[in-house]
Amino acid sequence: MTAVVNVVLAGLGGQGVIKASDILADAALRAGLDVKKAEIHGMSQRGGSVTSDVRFGTKVLSPMVPRGEADFLVVLAPSEVEVARAMLRPGGILLAPDLIPEGRLPNKRSLNVALLGALSHYLDLPVEALVAAMEAALPEKLHAVNGAAFQLGRNVAAEQGTIR
Repeated sequence: MTAVVNVVLAGLGGQGVIKASDILADAALRAGLDVKKAEIHGMSQRGGSVTSDVRFGTKVLSPMVPRGEADFLVVLAPSEVEVARAMLRPGGILLAPDLIPEGRLPNKRSLNVALLGALSHYLDLPVEALVAAMEAALPEKLHAVNGAAFQLGRNVAAEQGTIR
């Protein structure tokens, strides 16, 4: 991998945006890549907007994804889709919360991990690195439910077969 992959995660405080970006960054590190990460919390303690940029590749110089250059935009809250859409490059992939059927989630709080699973379908990162990063970031009692959410996201992205 020589190109830098730009991922922006967005949502509301308490949805696990930062946790998801930590997992993604750790997985890229485990895959031997250079990783940079930046966060904007806003009024996150009160449910306000939260974004996190994760960039990885052979050599990454800056942690911030320039506006309009995100290869992937992962959004956890429907209200944040249009707010964050300008970060996505033309032809980039939007993974919105409606991609994952809420009724199929093993726990509604695992939407962040399910969307990471969907994202993993498009990334050139070993699934084992993502799973190991997820397990390192979460308590053991949450591994099974989040593992199921991750696999659900991968399956849904594979079923879609189209760029959203």
